[in-house]
Amino acid sequence: MGAPGTGRALPVRTVAAKAVAVAIAAGLAAAAWRLSGEPGGTRLALSLVFGAVFGFVLQRSRFCFYCQWRDLLVAGDPRGMLGILAALAAGAAGYAVVLGAWMPDPSGTRLPPDAHIGPVGPVLALAGLAFGAGMAISGSCISAHLYRLGEGSPTAPFALIGTGLGFVLGFASWNPLYLASVSEAPVLWLPRHLGYGPSLALSLALLAALAWPLLRRLPAPDAPVRRDPLHAVFVARWPVWLGGLAVGALGTLAYLRVGPLGVTAEIGGRSRQAAGALGLLPDRLEGLDTFRGCATAVRDALLTPNGLFVGGLVLAALAAALVAGQFRPALPRRGQVVRGLTGGVLLGWGAMTGLGCSVGTLLSGIMAGAVSGWVFGATMFAGAAGTLWLGRRTGLLA
Repeated sequence: MGAPGTGRALPVRTVAAKAVAVAIAAGLAAAAWRLSGEPGGTRLALSLVFGAVFGFVLQRSRFCFYCQWRDLLVAGDPRGMLGILAALAAGAAGYAVVLGAWMPDPSGTRLPPDAHIGPVGPVLALAGLAFGAGMAISGSCISAHLYRLGEGSPTAPFALIGTGLGFVLGFASWNPLYLASVSEAPVLWLPRHLGYGPSLALSLALLAALAWPLLRRLPAPDAPVRRDPLHAVFVARWPVWLGGLAVGALGTLAYLRVGPLGVTAEIGGRSRQAAGALGLLPDRLEGLDTFRGCATAVRDALLTPNGLFVGGLVLAALAAALVAGQFRPALPRRGQVVRGLTGGVLLGWGAMTGLGCSVGTLLSGIMAGAVSGWVFGATMFAGAAGTLWLGRRTGLLA
């Protein structure tokens, strides 16, 4: 099968592309300004802005959980994974400051508002494995498919369609999983048991332990190149560590003003709404709406915070790709369609049963001190590694 992101390229005129990028940026700014003036629209406007910044950072730094993991496994390049660890460290420190101000005493029974802290058990591990396998098959996690949608990826649309189908399968299989395991699984929040200071110290120590062997494998630095500042920001690829620090800071600000970073609540909510209307789901999804994480409640409103976040992400990534000359729309090949749909179904099922994806459960969860974030991350990377190994052995994956 062909590698995701490749195909027969179609021509794009540079000047027209930059003009479209400027128009998109102006449109996003105008939409945020309009929303901020509506009653109760501040949260919607901020969601749109945070989504746009997130999409721009992802596209510029090529921040992708699977791609960085694959670079390490196949090419031995640790720089991308160090960028992910930098994001987690920056976000964990930021969350500790915010949570310490909101809930000075974390030892009670309450959990931080909206934080992605979920039940820890076999279903979470299975969800992580499925999500990792979906990443390896489709070529990216859900957030990377969203920013690559803005780059014209021929695989991303099918992966996102598959994600919606996977969510429906996740809802359909939720009740037996909940009754068999999830209902009894503990919800573990490190600050409740350790306090904020020791919890942050433990998280940073774990991240440092993961980073140490990677730092020893860093390649020799490239020769310094003097670039125009605008070229460095809008054309040249950012170092992944810089993107990671930006993601960590953005995650803290988003949680402070709107909610934790996450990209699946809108996809899940709309999938649940459509499947429910078609009579494909049980009348009652046991206990689902009581959990934190990427909530998948049925949407009544046309505009939602997470919907605007995702929309801003895709449009800003499109604008960034147009300016950088990286918008390369291509006609999909059969292999890309199959891999996108197959991997997307696994991504969706894993994200639904894991109550979030690599951004929600892993990134936002670990930042908040949730054990569920670490479990989902470990099983996700294990699932991706195993699927990649098997795929390369059989010649199905590159």
